[in-house]
Amino acid sequence: MLVRRPDGYEIDTSPGRLEADQVHRWLSTDAYWALGRPAATVAASVGNSVCFGVYAPSGEQVGFARAVTDHATFAWVCDVYVDRAARGHGLGSWLAQSVVDEMRAAGVSRIILATADAHAIYEKAGFTPLVEPGRWMEIDIRPTRGGRNGDVADS
Repeated sequence: MLVRRPDGYEIDTSPGRLEADQVHRWLSTDAYWALGRPAATVAASVGNSVCFGVYAPSGEQVGFARAVTDHATFAWVCDVYVDRAARGHGLGSWLAQSVVDEMRAAGVSRIILATADAHAIYEKAGFTPLVEPGRWMEIDIRPTRGGRNGDVADS
C-alpha cells in the first residue's frame, strides 16, 4: 500500500523502506509503552506485523505503526509513533485512518488498540471504548507491570 497526501507526505507498507534503527530509537527511548525495548524485540515485532511507515516529502521516515493481524477477522494496532519534529501536521490521525482503511479493505471486522493519551486521534479513525470491557482478559508479564498477570501462586 502506498498513499500520498497533496503536501508530499506518504504512508507506505513496503518493509524494505522502513528505517529499522530509527523505529527502534523512537520506541525504546521516546514511546512510554516501549521504553527500553531491545532492538531484537523491535525487529521481531516488525517482521511479524504489517508495518506502516510515514515519510516526509524529503523521503525521511517520520512515523511508524504496525498491525498484528490474521488478515481476516482481527487486528491489533500498536506502536503508533510520529517523530516529535513532525507532529502538528495531522500525521498521527492520517496514519491511524490509513491503518484502519487497510485492515478494513482486507475484510478485518475487529480492530483494537490501547492508548493512555491519544484517544482523540483514534476517535477520528472510528475507534470507541470497548462496549463490553468485562469480556476482555489479558496476561501481561512486562517488567513495567510487575509480572502481576503471569505469576502462578505456589499451592
